Amino acid sequence: MALTYLKKKQARYSDSVIILHGLGRTYLSMLKMESALKEEGYRVINLSYPSRKKNIAQLADETISRGIEESHQHQSNTIHFVTHSMGGILLRDYLSKHEIQHLGHTVMLSPPNKGSELVDRLRNNFFFKWVLGPAGNELGTDKSSTPKNLQKVDFSVGIITGNKNTVFDGYFANMISGDNDGKVSVESARVNGMVDFLVTPNNHTLIMNDSAVIKQTLHFLRKGRFKR
Repeated sequence: MALTYLKKKQARYSDSVIILHGLGRTYLSMLKMESALKEEGYRVINLSYPSRKKNIAQLADETISRGIEESHQHQSNTIHFVTHSMGGILLRDYLSKHEIQHLGHTVMLSPPNKGSELVDRLRNNFFFKWVLGPAGNELGTDKSSTPKNLQKVDFSVGIITGNKNTVFDGYFANMISGDNDGKVSVESARVNGMVDFLVTPNNHTLIMNDSAVIKQTLHFLRKGRFKR
C-alpha cells in the first residue's frame, strides 16, 4: 500500500498547481492550501500580486504569465489552478486572451463570476473605493463589470462557495440578495460551462482553510469532479 501511494505521488509530482489569492490578500492566506497540495506531491506556485494597485487585465497578464513561466522551469506536464475570490476572475480574463498549454483542472473558491452587489453599493464611497482599488472596482454587477463581460468557461472548472457569514460579515451580507458568504452570493459564484459546483457552510474570508474544502479541492484536481 505504501509503495502504491508513493508511486501515485511521484506520478503527480510532474504537475504544477498555481495558486491565486483574492483581493486585498497575499500568498500567506493560501498557505494551508499550499501545504495540502505539496503533501499530495504537486509542485506548488503560490503567487502574490498587488491586487489593489492595478486593474484586472494588468494583474492577470503579469501574475499568471509569471506562474506559467515558473511551471515551465519545473518542466511541468500539466498546470492546474486553485483560486480564491478575484483570483478566479484573473484566470478567466487571462484565458479570454491567451491559451495555456497542458491546462489541467481549476478549482475556484468563492469567485464573483457574476460580480458582487457589494461593489455596486460601496464603490461610490471614497474610502471603500480606495480599499477596493482599480481591480476591485471592476467587480460590480452592472454593464461595466469585468466578470459579467467575460465569456463562459471552456476549461475544467469546479467551484466551491459558501453560504455562511459571521457576525463581522452581517453588515455586508445584508446588502447581498439570497444566500451568500458575506461577500459573494451563491448565485454569483456560478458560471456557464463549469463542470461541478458545491455550496459549503463557510464564509468568504476563510473558505480556503476549511478541511472539507481542501479535501474537495484535491479530489477535483485528481478526478475532475467533486466527491459526493
